[in-house]
Amino acid sequence: SAMLKVPRLSSLLGITSRSPSSSSSYLLRHITSSTKFSPTRSQTFTCSTPSSSAFSSSSSSSSPFPSFFHVYPPSIFVSRRMPYPAPSTTTSSTSFIQRSYHTTTTSTSSSSSSSSGCRSNSQRQNYGSSDDNSRSSSSSSSSWWGFICMIAAGSFYVSYLTLHNTTKCDDAITNSGDEPKIRKTLPVYSREQVSQHKTKETGIWVVYKDGVYDITEFVESHPGGLDKIMLAAGSSIEPYWLMYQMHNKKEIREILDQFLIGYLDDEGQTFFLEQIKHDPYANDPHRHPALVIRSLKPMNAETPSELLVENYITPNNVFYVRNHLPVPVVDPDTYELEITGLGLDVPIRLSLHDLKTKFPRHSVVSAIQCAGNRRTDINHVKPVKGLEWTVGAISNAKWSGARLVDVLAYVGVDLKKKASDTDDTIEHICFDGLDRDITNKNYGSSIPTVLLHDDVILAYEMNGEELPRDHGFPIRVVVPGVVGARNVKWLGRVELSKTESHAFWQQNDYKGFSPSVDWNNVDFTSAPAIQELPVTSAICQAEVSDDKERISIKGYAFSGGGRGIIRVDVSLDGGKNWQTASLCDVPDQPYNRVYGWTLWKLENVVIPANAAAGRRKLAIIAKAVDSSYNVQPDSSAPIWNLRGVLSNAWHTVTVPIDDEDDDE
Repeated sequence: SAMLKVPRLSSLLGITSRSPSSSSSYLLRHITSSTKFSPTRSQTFTCSTPSSSAFSSSSSSSSPFPSFFHVYPPSIFVSRRMPYPAPSTTTSSTSFIQRSYHTTTTSTSSSSSSSSGCRSNSQRQNYGSSDDNSRSSSSSSSSWWGFICMIAAGSFYVSYLTLHNTTKCDDAITNSGDEPKIRKTLPVYSREQVSQHKTKETGIWVVYKDGVYDITEFVESHPGGLDKIMLAAGSSIEPYWLMYQMHNKKEIREILDQFLIGYLDDEGQTFFLEQIKHDPYANDPHRHPALVIRSLKPMNAETPSELLVENYITPNNVFYVRNHLPVPVVDPDTYELEITGLGLDVPIRLSLHDLKTKFPRHSVVSAIQCAGNRRTDINHVKPVKGLEWTVGAISNAKWSGARLVDVLAYVGVDLKKKASDTDDTIEHICFDGLDRDITNKNYGSSIPTVLLHDDVILAYEMNGEELPRDHGFPIRVVVPGVVGARNVKWLGRVELSKTESHAFWQQNDYKGFSPSVDWNNVDFTSAPAIQELPVTSAICQAEVSDDKERISIKGYAFSGGGRGIIRVDVSLDGGKNWQTASLCDVPDQPYNRVYGWTLWKLENVVIPANAAAGRRKLAIIAKAVDSSYNVQPDSSAPIWNLRGVLSNAWHTVTVPIDDEDDDE
């Protein structure tokens, strides 16, 4: 027996769902074409090499070709009743794929007939009996012609596999149909050869699974920045993709596949596999099943729209989750917050106990919203890169902790004057989290000192409970009115600086650009980092009355910078006419210190007659106005940007008026 590394043929050809007749036609078209098949290395089948005795005539009930065909699926044969008894279905070392050839088919595709030389359907007989003596000589002759063609086809296929058993194929990449995209034979490289390609001069190579890729032409346009992708130069990108699993998308792999130059040898594959055995997300906390997951690793999940408007305060377990890295495991007994930078001779460290006992406890109600909330609206204009948030990447909570201004005063920092005659003025406050990537770099961000006010707190409580791990335990900085990216979780370090944070998320992400800017001409240094958010609103619930004549609508509205919501307008006819929604009661907050969202509702509104009379669906539009009379733009096209951030156009939802049964 010869050991061939052969995939299941039906899987290789992508014909598992085909009928027997179309399968045989499909196979014969391919084995007679110039296409080269490259078997994968993932499956090893045992097949017997045909011998002269394998085709000797036999009067017994066993197959006259006992093991030669047993390695192949039935689709290799022309789909018709064979003129010989079915082979045994007993699994053995040389014949372990159980199958039966008792398949009755009355026709064969024209391509199969032309490829195999079989006669037309009118000349074929239906071999319904196992008694060879009952068959006519003409039908027997026709059958043996088919058999000879099958032998030739099978021999060709086995010969090809024998000669090309070391060729590899990446079966994960397919065309839009069900036929695999087969790669041509490429060279095999060692790990040492790959490691020598780390610069533009030598070429920048990376490894993904068993493939070797030359990404020299791509690195400058990498959305995550040149420095990030160069970490994998001359090595495997999988440890980094394991950390940043938003890369595990079909479109990302298709981009990478363009740069395939060869394959990695077995020793190299074994070496790199050892690097990805540990899952960096293994210690992440459990999440509530109601959350709508947008990515698992890191965990990013939004609050279901129907739950957003159930309560003014969002319960902790369904508060939306936005993580960039694995959730760190922090021991509260050994935790220390480091405060360093301008105005301090040496770093000051405060324990969790210090933060809870040395400073007055201050509470503030504040909504936190991701910059990418409602990104799907912008995606409808033109696809962008980022998590596909709908309306649930925002939640509202009551946060409690120590005021940052109190902590800075305690360590001797006065933000209103220079630290000394020669030092620069403190213009930015940088925050570093304890969550770190594979290179030990932490998440970081910053705010300008002009945004520091009495309600910026180092929170250790959320809605009266200990801060949950997903939301920053043991300490999270809460900067009310500012984008969620600056509300750094698992806070480990505060730095007083002349310049803003140098972290990736401050310099190369969370910035807005003109619709004319794309990934080919973007310059992240040309735009300021997002801080305060624009006014927005969303429709979260719409309930049609039983008589289909009225509708009740609920939603939220929010604006950054402490600007409260003064009005929400709702239209049921495409924006021609508007009605003012009722704003739900919210706690009193001073002017320009309204950091929580505003819930609104419009109850028992009459559905327009033209919508009720046969249109079946109602398009509802909502727009909000804040205390500075900022209003939402009417569409997403003018505010399109390559990252899909700051999506705040009029929010539109379509609601069916009639039941589905009525529509049918």
